Amino acid sequence: MVDVVEALTDSNKPRVYWNAMKARVKADDGIELSTICRQLKLIATDNKMRETDCANTEGVFRIIQSIPSPKAEPFKRWLARVGYERIQEIEDPELATKRTRALYKAKGYPDSWIEKRMRGIEIRETLTDEWKKKKCRSSPRICNLNC
Repeated sequence: MVDVVEALTDSNKPRVYWNAMKARVKADDGIELSTICRQLKLIATDNKMRETDCANTEGVFRIIQSIPSPKAEPFKRWLARVGYERIQEIEDPELATKRTRALYKAKGYPDSWIEKRMRGIEIRETLTDEWKKKKCRSSPRICNLNC
């Protein structure tokens, strides 16, 4: 997390900034950022194993939201845009399908592969919906829908 703080602030003492930020967020919001992080032993610059605050992707995004820095603003705007897009996709699931197709296309997959993939996703969703409706008690792998 100190590396994230260093990259997104102009602090010349990112470790001190990180510690002060944890205290500020706890006092202001009642949230302990240290609960988002886990301390893992990583090799430090002195080649010794030191406990280091680390976070998963969701945790890093949450912490970035707490960094009051112009360098963090592009990430905050991106998170807001992605959140808005996901809400739109909940309201109109076809938007999610279009986004998925565009993503596969951007990655260079051929149209024939994209069509097969999208059909496979649709078939799988239909099947799992049927399992849910029938309330299968057996393993879905052996279910014949006569539950």
